[in-house]
Amino acid sequence: MTNLPILDIAIIIAYLIAMVLVGVYFSRRNTSADEFTRAAGRIPGWAIGISIYATFLSSNTFLGVPGKAFGGNWNAFVFSLSMPLAAWFATKYFIPFYRSTGEVSAYTNLEKRFGTWARTYVVICFLFTQLARIGSVFFGISLTLQALTGYSMVTIMVVTGICIVIYTVMGGLKL
Repeated sequence: MTNLPILDIAIIIAYLIAMVLVGVYFSRRNTSADEFTRAAGRIPGWAIGISIYATFLSSNTFLGVPGKAFGGNWNAFVFSLSMPLAAWFATKYFIPFYRSTGEVSAYTNLEKRFGTWARTYVVICFLFTQLARIGSVFFGISLTLQALTGYSMVTIMVVTGICIVIYTVMGGLKL
C-alpha cells in the first residue's frame, strides 16, 4: 500500500497538531523553571511512576518486541516485563529521596557526591543511549508511515521530530 486514504492522513496531521497545541496550552501555566522541570513537587508519586513507565514505551515496544519474541529471542520481552517493577521501585524509593533533598535530578546528586567528572560522564552516557534509542524509534515510525503513506522517511522524521520537540520543550510537567 503506497497511499493512505485522505481521512487517515488528516487524522495523523490532526494528531501532530493536537500534540503541539497541548504543549502550547501547558506552556502558559509554567511560570518558573521549577514548575517546568518538577511541577513544583505537586505531582503524586504514582503519577510519576506511570510517567517513568510510559517513557520506556514506544512504537518499538508495541511492534518490535512481540516480533522479536515470535522470532525466538525473548530477551526484550522479559526486559519489558521488568519495567513495571522498576517504575514501582523508583516511585517508592527514588522519588521520595529526591523530593527530600530538593534536587532536580540524579545528575545533581552525582555531582555533589563524586564531583563534576561523574555528572559529566553519566550525562554523556545517557545522551548517547537516548540518541540511539530515539534514532531507532524514529526509524520505526518513519518506516511504518513511509510504507503506508508513500512520503519519504526523511520528511516523516523531520515533521515528527519538530512536533515532538515543540510540545516537549513548551509543555513542562505542571498540570
